[in-house]
Amino acid sequence: MDIDARGPRFGAAVTTIVLAVALITLNPWPLAWQTLAFALGTVGGVGRSPYGWAFRVAVRPRLGPPTAFEAPQPPRFAQAVGLAFAGAGLLGFALGADWLGLAATGAALAAAFLNAAFGYCLGCEMYLLVRRVKVRAE
Repeated sequence: MDIDARGPRFGAAVTTIVLAVALITLNPWPLAWQTLAFALGTVGGVGRSPYGWAFRVAVRPRLGPPTAFEAPQPPRFAQAVGLAFAGAGLLGFALGADWLGLAATGAALAAAFLNAAFGYCLGCEMYLLVRRVKVRAE
């Protein structure tokens, strides 16, 4: 079942704010929260993530009916990519490798910002590329 395309973009906007706070304050707790949010979005799909729930309960009822839908698999894959980067950032900060924490968190922030501001989902594009390569290999 396809999902409202505005939901993942809303989640990307919230993610952008959370990751920016983590980088600006150098506080690992917002990054830990975002890592958990990515994990929930990866396991349950974007609709089961905290931001998907917030969109469904608080935002979508105030908007008009959706005009664009998308398959849930690319955004779910994007959540997994975000999880990898946020997890690497969290691990970097925990081990004292601040360069890794900053680089991985910054990369996740850049990807979230691209989706939130321009509707360009890097993780979704990666998913489509992997699918194309897989089909050609078969």
